[in-house]
Amino acid sequence: MTDSKVKNEEQHRSNDEWLQVESLDLDAQGVAHKANGMVVFIEGALPFEQVQLNVHRKKNNWEQGTVTKIGRESSQRVRPGCPHFGLHAGACGGCKMQHLDAAAQVAVKQRALEDNLWHLGKVRPENILRPLEGPAWHYRYRARLSVRHVIKKGTVLIGFHERKSRYLADMKVCPVLPRQVSDMLMPLRALIGSLDARDTCPQIELACGDAPDGLQLGVIALVLRHLEPLSGADVDRLKAFAAQHEGVQWWLQAKGPDTVKLLEEGGPALAYELPEFGVRMPFKPTDFTQVNPHINRVLVGRALRLLDVRPDERVIDWFCGLGNFTLPLASRAREVLGIEGSDTLVGRATDNFERNRPATAARRALAATRFVARNLFEMTPEMLVADGAAEKWLVDPPREGAFALAKAVADLHQQPELRAGWVPPKRIVYVSCNPSTLARDAGLLVHQAGYRCTFAGVVNMFPHTAHVESIAVFDLA
Repeated sequence: MTDSKVKNEEQHRSNDEWLQVESLDLDAQGVAHKANGMVVFIEGALPFEQVQLNVHRKKNNWEQGTVTKIGRESSQRVRPGCPHFGLHAGACGGCKMQHLDAAAQVAVKQRALEDNLWHLGKVRPENILRPLEGPAWHYRYRARLSVRHVIKKGTVLIGFHERKSRYLADMKVCPVLPRQVSDMLMPLRALIGSLDARDTCPQIELACGDAPDGLQLGVIALVLRHLEPLSGADVDRLKAFAAQHEGVQWWLQAKGPDTVKLLEEGGPALAYELPEFGVRMPFKPTDFTQVNPHINRVLVGRALRLLDVRPDERVIDWFCGLGNFTLPLASRAREVLGIEGSDTLVGRATDNFERNRPATAARRALAATRFVARNLFEMTPEMLVADGAAEKWLVDPPREGAFALAKAVADLHQQPELRAGWVPPKRIVYVSCNPSTLARDAGLLVHQAGYRCTFAGVVNMFPHTAHVESIAVFDLA
């Protein structure tokens, strides 16, 4: 037997030692220690369980494996809500925590946030916010679904990849997608299988909008990526499918995102509601919007209450996107500046502002608001001073965080001669989709820019996944 085969057998050998699971990491793996002190990461295991595992990866100071036996089961273990979730062959890799009670998932994410803030940023929030939670199922209004015509199986697969695999899961339902979309998966598979272009359509991007009342699902936009021009017969098949399924709009994407176009003009516009602020936000299906509209409404409300904007204050919304926070801010502040890296999104945000600007029965006219495009990953103290002082900031960066922005604030704090009359904001509300970059930026703001982290808490934007969304408040000391 060759050395490689021996090593392979050793790595996949069942471990008869019972291990006590101590915690859950951000990949939803149970964390335990062997008697010799080695760290073990165990897929499918939950905190406080006693388990045995099958080791499939081994390094000098850690091992990774999959649970094979549970001697003592956690009281937080629940039956998964999806038949495609699990550790079995072909299981979908879209969710990681369906076996854990939804409330316990939030507790795990809260601990991850606090651990990141302390270990990476040496920051402890003065107050922990109550977690923001919403529906645990049928919440996902955005998704990128892969498409494969599998000739050997004689079928088309549509959905997410298998757990730790490049192959697509054979998904018949998906309980995290809106119910209408989940029910549509099998008809969609049949439709793609009937197309002449079934071998050259690798992806369908899903984007759902609210109905005008804001209480139910409205438009279901399906963006079909096609590598070759579609035949007239295929276009007719897509139109017939849309006619049979309420709310469906087909968009076609021949190349990059800028080539996306509506197949049939007319019909309702794709948009979402922020009813607390009397705002309706039209968007294109490839624009960035929050995956979970239920949580987004609550998140925007909490962010504005934490920011506590006064009618005489100027506010800057960094990484403003379509204006998700900017327009609600304009319903409270004297003046708002929205700054975003994408010219396209700046144009869309400007259009949304003009559309929503007039006063309504529920609110005053939106305050003076301006949008500018700028590379926010190359911010400097000089650029910050040029944008002018503002009493409050809202910061909502992508996963990379807002390091350049935080560094510029820190530099101005430590070098007063650069300020030229500029004063830092009294309060910053930071909405994060990555606890590690939030912790890094928090460390800068607290230890080098003169701020206190007064509040922090998690936002369960993605139930059943290991994704941690959070919100933190920084007050000038």
